[in-house]
Amino acid sequence: MKKDYYEVLGVSKDASQDEIKRAFRQLAKKHHPDANPGDKDAEARFKEINEAYEVLSDPTKRSNYDAYGHPDGPFAGAGGGASGGQTGDPFGRVFTDFGGFPFGDLFGGFEEIFGGRRQVDTGPRRGDDLELEIDITLEEAFTGVERDIRIPRTERCTRCQGSGAEPGSEIKTCPTCRGTGQVRTSRSTMLGSFVTVTTCSRCGGTGKVIEKPCKECDGRGSVSRTRTVTVKVPPGADSGLRLRLQGQGNAGVRGGPAGDLYVVVFVRPHERFQRQGDDLILDQVVSFPLAAIGGTVVVPSIDGQIEMDVPAGTQPGAVLRLRGKGMPRLRSKGRGDMLVRVSVRVPTKLSGREKEILKELGKFDGETFADTRSFFDRLRGADGGSK
Repeated sequence: MKKDYYEVLGVSKDASQDEIKRAFRQLAKKHHPDANPGDKDAEARFKEINEAYEVLSDPTKRSNYDAYGHPDGPFAGAGGGASGGQTGDPFGRVFTDFGGFPFGDLFGGFEEIFGGRRQVDTGPRRGDDLELEIDITLEEAFTGVERDIRIPRTERCTRCQGSGAEPGSEIKTCPTCRGTGQVRTSRSTMLGSFVTVTTCSRCGGTGKVIEKPCKECDGRGSVSRTRTVTVKVPPGADSGLRLRLQGQGNAGVRGGPAGDLYVVVFVRPHERFQRQGDDLILDQVVSFPLAAIGGTVVVPSIDGQIEMDVPAGTQPGAVLRLRGKGMPRLRSKGRGDMLVRVSVRVPTKLSGREKEILKELGKFDGETFADTRSFFDRLRGADGGSK
C-alpha cells in the first residue's frame, strides 16, 4: 500500500499550496539523486516525493485524491492521480470488472439530454510562472543590490509570432471537429443511445489545424531561450523575500500573456553580526577597567566604525542599544537598532604593579588573594604582595 501523499511531504491535509511547495523543495533537495549518488533508497524516496507533489500541487488532482485516494486504489477511474490522467468516472473500474457497463457513456448521455456541454479551452492561456533563488551578503541587503541572473524559459516564437504556422501559410478550421475542439460520438446501450464528448485528437481541442508548421518552433508557437534579467533587491531585504518580475516567466499559449518570474532572496550569515528582524546583534569584548569606570569604545557597525558609550558598572552580558544603527526597514523609512552584548575581558598576564592595584581594589570588598610570589622570593622574604 502506498504512503499517504500528505505524510510523504510532511504536511497537513489542509496545507496551502505555498506550504506544499516549500515542503517539496526542501525534501527534493535533500533526497535528489545528484546529492546522494548510488543511494537507491534516496532515489526511491525522491520518486515518491515527486509523485506526491505532482498530485497535491494540482487542485483538480488533489481534490480527486482527497475524495478517492490513490489513483491505483479501488477508485482508479477517478483520474487526476500521479499518472496525470483526465478527470473521469470514479466507479469506471468497478463497472468494467462487471462486464464493461458503459457508465462513462451514461454521464455523457445525461450531458446531451440536459443540454450540458463540456467546455474545451481553446482561447489564450497565460504562461507558467517561474521561480529561482539568489544569495546575497548582509552588506548587500543593507544597501540594496542589482543582480543579473540567467533564466531558461519559453518565449514566443518571433518567426511565426506565436501562431505556430510558417509565415505565409494558413491556419484552417479543423475538419474533424469543425472548429469546436470536441468530438461527439453516439453509442447504443441497453438504456438507449448516449453521447460521449471528447477532445479532438487532431487539433488538440484548439479547433484549428496548422497545415505548415513553423520551421523555428515546429508548430508550438514558442521556443526555449536563456535570457539575462536584472533583479533589483531593495535595501532591508531579508531571507525569504519574494520579488515578482511581471511578464518574465514562460510565454503564454495562443496569444496569452507571459507568466511572471519570482525571485526568492536568501541572506548569507555574517561573520560578526546576527540579524533579528531589522535589528543587528554584535558581541563586543571590553576591558574590566572600562566596564567598571565607564567610557567609550570603537565598535564595528554595518556601515562603518562608530563610538559606543559604555556606562560605569556595566556587567558581563549587558546589552547596549545603539538606536538607528541596524538594517533599513523594508520599503519604509528608518532603521532598526544595533544591540551590543558586552563581555568583560579578564587579563591573564599582569605585571606586579597591576596585581598590587587589583589587590588593593579587592580589599574594599573584604577579599583575600593567593600569594603569587615565586618560591625563591618567599625564601628571601621579598615583598611580593599581601599574603
